[in-house]
Amino acid sequence: MDKDKRRVGVLGATGTVGQRFIVLLENHPYFVVHALGASARSAGKPYAVATSWKQTTPIPSAVQTLIIKPCVPEHFLDCAVVFSGLDADVAGDIEAAFRAAELAVFSNAKSYRRDPNVPLVVPLVNPSHLDIIPQQRNLHSPPLKKGFIVTNANCSTTGIVIPLAALEHAFGPVESCIITTLQAISGAGYPGVPSLDIFDNVVPYISGEEEKMEWETLKILGGLSESEAHLTFDMHAHTPLRISASCTRVPVIEGHTETVSVRFARRPAPTPEQVREAFATYTPAVQSTNCPSAPRHAIWVHEEPDRPQPRLDRTFQQGAGVSVGRVRQCPVLDIKFVVLSNNVNIGAATSSIMNAEMAISKGLIAM
Repeated sequence: MDKDKRRVGVLGATGTVGQRFIVLLENHPYFVVHALGASARSAGKPYAVATSWKQTTPIPSAVQTLIIKPCVPEHFLDCAVVFSGLDADVAGDIEAAFRAAELAVFSNAKSYRRDPNVPLVVPLVNPSHLDIIPQQRNLHSPPLKKGFIVTNANCSTTGIVIPLAALEHAFGPVESCIITTLQAISGAGYPGVPSLDIFDNVVPYISGEEEKMEWETLKILGGLSESEAHLTFDMHAHTPLRISASCTRVPVIEGHTETVSVRFARRPAPTPEQVREAFATYTPAVQSTNCPSAPRHAIWVHEEPDRPQPRLDRTFQQGAGVSVGRVRQCPVLDIKFVVLSNNVNIGAATSSIMNAEMAISKGLIAM
């Protein structure tokens, strides 16, 4: 092991997101996988034996023989970072225990997204929200020196807030937004949606998904306000943002497509040409900070009338950015477009890894 790299653990290592963490962390310049955690059914077995591997590349040789541990902090105490791909039904108590054990936890679960002291970070949008971590540590009982939790957004939320952030950066607040999602089956984990439900079909309902998108977007695009030395998330209160989301599941393996219409607070609204330019030139902090997992283009703008498409565009830039196309005027609001995001990469594992890279750049992760 490279002595200059930080040891990391992966919780939920046998699942869809856990497997993608392992793929993305192979040869990472900052991190090396040191410990793997999973359910009691898998604990005690070598990773290659316990895992039904579903990735398109082989299991990295460095982790094949690692023995899976129970998801308890004592097995991860020499890790600088713990990435959590745990299911939401078990993540809450486990991640809290890891934080209390002074571990830095980067979670994909929903358990702490609404916590007023936990940042909900899409790294291509709001890494500045990591600034609340010292407060999170101080308010913990007992106060912490190193431990904290950072959460990712829901995968469908992640895809939409990146172009919305670019629009607000260029043109000021978005006033209202209507979104329809066409979400891949991998977003439901493995084995996911039953084949008889999804073949030759579109399922027009994903439990809790629309509410997540409508609420999470406000926390992510809003700022941090300080009052009497206490930080709070302002939930975009400076200019109320109305969001209406309709979420569907479609027979695509990977890659969430979303159709979006927006209205701007500022009048006159920008033209489609101005919007395309704003997307193409959007430069988030993870790029200027030289995070190794950051894409070269946060938003790739397609000029072709039939792009983006999941099968053609989901692996561009290793799925670390988003692809936008069909930017045009909306006869009801102002502008409409289509956005594609890789729900397992930027929508899950890649976001956590970039969040950890940004936390290192901010001095929040101890060696």
